[in-house]
Amino acid sequence: MSTTAIFWDKIAEKYSKKPVPDEQVYQKKLQITREYFRPDMEILEFGCGTGSTAIAHAPYVKHIHATDISSKMIEIAQSKADAQDINNITFEQSSIDTLTLADESLDVVLGLNILHLLENKEEIIAKVQRTLKADGVFITSTACLGDSMKFFKIIAPIGKFFGVLPILKVFTTQQLEESIRNAGFSIDYQWRLEKSHSIFIVAKKR
Repeated sequence: MSTTAIFWDKIAEKYSKKPVPDEQVYQKKLQITREYFRPDMEILEFGCGTGSTAIAHAPYVKHIHATDISSKMIEIAQSKADAQDINNITFEQSSIDTLTLADESLDVVLGLNILHLLENKEEIIAKVQRTLKADGVFITSTACLGDSMKFFKIIAPIGKFFGVLPILKVFTTQQLEESIRNAGFSIDYQWRLEKSHSIFIVAKKR
């Protein structure tokens, strides 16, 4: 098991009990995302955590494949879906790096609060692009710490070494936008709450 998976397994229970930091912002992101949904759509959410977002979106699409590197997160997500009798989500413990996905097989891919936690965001964004159908949509909410917290470039490796932080990559909003466009997307929508480190982007496959 990777050290990253171990980190998230350890905090899964505590993470599942934390309230959403800003419920109004979260609901707005859900609403915007659903504007791109249709009832016949196949969705992938990687880095799904304890499944709250997948469960919230389940009534609006045909099927959601929700994955996370943490088996503990997936266990919690599945128990939440079972408790609500939701049966159109397939939860799977998997890394997006190793997940087998057919080209042009998905309508929408969600990567929420995850790209800054990956070693290789460019490779993953390119993989998402290949997986999407023509005019498919990639939706991401990403912490761009390089805009105002560049010191994390020093802190993050130290925190990871001591096991108190996961992988944490520092890049700017501009660098994220370039990564998305270079992978073959056009940015259809973006929104950021004032003074927030996180940017919400909807990108369409070109």
